[in-house]
Amino acid sequence: MLKHVLAAALWLPAGAATADTIYKCNEGGRISYHDRPCGQNAVALKVQTPAPAPEALDRLARERAMLQEIEDARLARDEQEARAGARAERLRQAASSQKRRCDKLRLQQKWLEEEEARTRRDADQGSERARSKARRQAELLAVECPA
Repeated sequence: MLKHVLAAALWLPAGAATADTIYKCNEGGRISYHDRPCGQNAVALKVQTPAPAPEALDRLARERAMLQEIEDARLARDEQEARAGARAERLRQAASSQKRRCDKLRLQQKWLEEEEARTRRDADQGSERARSKARRQAELLAVECPA
């Protein structure tokens, strides 16, 4: 369908009848017709191309409008797909960043718990401070990375 519309757009002139020149050539006793002169013995023939019927011009205008609508819809769909892809990429990056942040906080929590256990073994006097640090880290982890 699209090929036919484009072909009609190229072949149907928008104006009145036009005159085209065709050249009749006699080459070695053989007659042929060309759109350019073929030698000294070429005879120019004027051929009238009739103006297209108004119905054909109306149909062509409708088909051109339909083709433009299809092209506009395709461009809009392509833009929408591009925006959706960019949005998905931003979401993936945000999720990856959040995961790294949570992994870092979990590691810090683990280290503080290890430090608290070591401090408890070493002396009871420093264990309160270590427990407090571990509790604060656990609270920070809970805020950043709800389970």
